[in-house]
Amino acid sequence: MKNLVGAAMFAQSGGPTSVINSSAAGVFIEALKQDKITAVYGAAHGIKGVLEENFYDISKEDMEELLLLKNTPSSALGSVRYKLKDAKKDDTDYKRIVEVFKKYNVRYFFYNGGNDSMDTCNKISKYIKKSGWDCNVIGVPKTIDNDLFGTDHCPGYASAAKYIATTIMEINLDAKVYDTPMVCVIEVMGRNAGWLTAAAALAGHKGLGADLIYLPEVAFDVNKFVSDVKAVCAKNNNKCIAVVSEGIHDKDGNLICEVAGAVARDSFGHAQLGGVGSTLANIIKQETGFKTRAIELSLMQRCGAHLASKVDVEEAFRAGREAVKAACRGTTDKMVVYKRDVDKNGNYKCKYSLVNLKLAANTEKTVPLEWIINDGTYISNEFVEYALPLIQGDSKAPLVDGLPRFAKLKKVLVEKK
Repeated sequence: MKNLVGAAMFAQSGGPTSVINSSAAGVFIEALKQDKITAVYGAAHGIKGVLEENFYDISKEDMEELLLLKNTPSSALGSVRYKLKDAKKDDTDYKRIVEVFKKYNVRYFFYNGGNDSMDTCNKISKYIKKSGWDCNVIGVPKTIDNDLFGTDHCPGYASAAKYIATTIMEINLDAKVYDTPMVCVIEVMGRNAGWLTAAAALAGHKGLGADLIYLPEVAFDVNKFVSDVKAVCAKNNNKCIAVVSEGIHDKDGNLICEVAGAVARDSFGHAQLGGVGSTLANIIKQETGFKTRAIELSLMQRCGAHLASKVDVEEAFRAGREAVKAACRGTTDKMVVYKRDVDKNGNYKCKYSLVNLKLAANTEKTVPLEWIINDGTYISNEFVEYALPLIQGDSKAPLVDGLPRFAKLKKVLVEKK
């Protein structure tokens, strides 16, 4: 809908990243410039902030702090994992959202997140349109999993990949200093898509990588894993580094992490993964008697802003700005996406486009099977060529007393009407 005049609402959802706030900064700074936007609000804890009428007045923030968001990890406004019900079965939440939007004259809504968040964004967009309230809805992509459809890569992925590759290089040097047997199993995030785990190949590209890499795109066999590790140890002075996705599963789809016990579920019904590295390390210890270490990168891989890619930070910021520009042009029901391009010298550059929210919400992008080589134990050079341009450059928060100075928002609550 063109020529809408009213407030903009922005919210963050799902797992944080080291650059999600860079997208927030892009949205805020661009929205504050737009004549059509009369107020800029940031919802506390995602869509729940809208439902509970709990959001901040971004115009009260200092511009210096908004700029510091570019290098501040995690979700500055607070995140949420809240699943909206099917509106055909229960539209209570949707009615409440429209009620709040009308009360505060919200004409622009931006939702920042991954697959589940884009599903939420899509549902809201469709319902608002049917309600008769004019509001342009744009999804701002975010996920270290890199699995959103329609975009060459996702904001947050490159910085997480850079952190993983760097950490593996450091572990490689540390784990091989002794003349005794050592098997190290490194667990990396990744439910159905192995893009993060594939980042181990970047370390290998520098000669300090893992010996074995296992992605969830290929069925995992524990007995084969033991044989693979033994084969590497036999050739490598009884030392081996293996990197596994937390979401690896057997040929029947059973999660390997379930070997360790029952797996809890989140509000979206997803298994809460973790522990597969420890499980496999214990199995190797029992089978070989070697010393083993299990390393779970856990939250560190998604909040390591000190190793953020400059390319990632700047692209995420521009993604936020592009979302606002698109909405103010009259675009709705879309998500901002990246398109890979090259300049006249053959160097990588990023262009921005839009894709339907419905596609982004319901389609998952996985690592191409042809990139998974060596009988499912390593990643091809095609991946390295894909990922290397994305991890370039350094972008950090300024240091104060040797420690990073992250953004400190005032978070002035909007007075309820």
